Amino acid sequence: MAKAPRRGPYICGIDAALDVVSGKWKGLILWELEAHRVRRFAELRRGLPGVSEKMLTQHLREMEEDGLVHRVVHAEVPPRVEYSLTEQGRTLNQALGPLGAWGTERIRREGAETAAAAETSPG
Repeated sequence: MAKAPRRGPYICGIDAALDVVSGKWKGLILWELEAHRVRRFAELRRGLPGVSEKMLTQHLREMEEDGLVHRVVHAEVPPRVEYSLTEQGRTLNQALGPLGAWGTERIRREGAETAAAAETSPG
């Protein structure tokens, strides 16, 4: 199955932005890298419960291709790979801030459960 093009044509700026952040884990990867600056693959995976190795790898590759994530491979045995945000990734994270605030308000308004609450709830 061929992958859909990721370079437009776009209808508007929202269309172009959503193309880059589409996928369940990309926003969370941005958040995790913003919070910790530099993360190794295993650290990212532990910080994102539920993400598969395949999906994390795919999203990181796409984000690197889109100029959001910087990948550094250290020539060691075993190889050490570290991920961090590029300047473009940091500015995208800042742009997503109001969307996160909207989501937090929605959680409050709807009385929705958050992941932290789900982990501590009985049963």
